[in-house]
Amino acid sequence: MTDQSRLRFPQFYITSPQPCPYLEGRYEKKVFTHLLGDEPVSLNDTLTQAGFRRSQNIAYRPACEDCQACVSVRVLAAEFEPGRTFRRIVARNADLRGIVRPATATGEQYELLRRYLDARHAEGGMADMTENDYVAMVEDTTIRTNIVEYRLAAGPGEKGPLIAAALTDTLDDGLSMVYSFYEPDDAGRSLGTFMVLDHIERTRMAGLPYVYLGYWVDGSRKMTYKTRFQPLEALKPEGWRRMAEPPKRPTLPSGRVGNL
Repeated sequence: MTDQSRLRFPQFYITSPQPCPYLEGRYEKKVFTHLLGDEPVSLNDTLTQAGFRRSQNIAYRPACEDCQACVSVRVLAAEFEPGRTFRRIVARNADLRGIVRPATATGEQYELLRRYLDARHAEGGMADMTENDYVAMVEDTTIRTNIVEYRLAAGPGEKGPLIAAALTDTLDDGLSMVYSFYEPDDAGRSLGTFMVLDHIERTRMAGLPYVYLGYWVDGSRKMTYKTRFQPLEALKPEGWRRMAEPPKRPTLPSGRVGNL
């Protein structure tokens, strides 16, 4: 095989089994490849459309035996119409400004990430992430990616406090939300939901069709929120297909609806 062939057709590898972070008592394996060679952007586009996710210069997807719970999903941005609860979340965050920055890590971002991990994922796989690890996550890349910073509005020439951030890849057919984090003490804003809504609008304004949300995991409560961004497509063995909408939450006696 020539060097050019190796660049054009990447090699894939399988990880050893590890405890599944989503489903208790199960083990996960992943197939992965390196986003290197002469066309890493095109390779990342193709693999994302095939259900892969990116971490630094590695693209991976689940390859578990006897389990297909992890399903790649994407929002159809042009057809998305926010309901009353989503509109309230957007209004609640009207004082935030989303600014697209180059993929350059900052100490301010890392401090926010550290607060988020300590409060929300103290026992997760990223709990021990150092500042150098964060720099690598953001900057070690060969593809089109940016950080979207969400800050409180400030006066002319001033920079408001950083409230949330999303590492986002730009693909030929949309945006892929690689990783997002936010101020954990500001739960009333529903910042995780707001960032997805903002990315849907950014995708629509760019004339692109999809927002890739990663994996929905059947049986994992922490992943159920993704099914609320309808219409949503899931990657099946026969290709991308629309997912059925989840049952609507009942209205509470007071006329209020439950929180997301």
